[in-house]
Amino acid sequence: MKVFQGKVISTKMPRTATVAVERVVTHPMYKKRYKRIKKYHVQDDFGVAVGEVVKFSPSRPISKLKKWRIIGIIDKKGGKRQKPSS
Repeated sequence: MKVFQGKVISTKMPRTATVAVERVVTHPMYKKRYKRIKKYHVQDDFGVAVGEVVKFSPSRPISKLKKWRIIGIIDKKGGKRQKPSS
């Protein structure tokens, strides 16, 4: 199971967070390293805020673009936050 880690860049949609995942790729011929950023729409059951770093994994399709669910929140300081009490 894939588990991605990224930064929340938007929470304007209800129960949805937009998360940017940044990765470094090397050019096959010139060997220069550069960044690639991909945005994912993620189901937000935690109530995350913009700027937080989250971990998310695949789930069943929730809507046309949402196929991911947040599994944990990692603060900017590196500590973990508790799960919501539901």
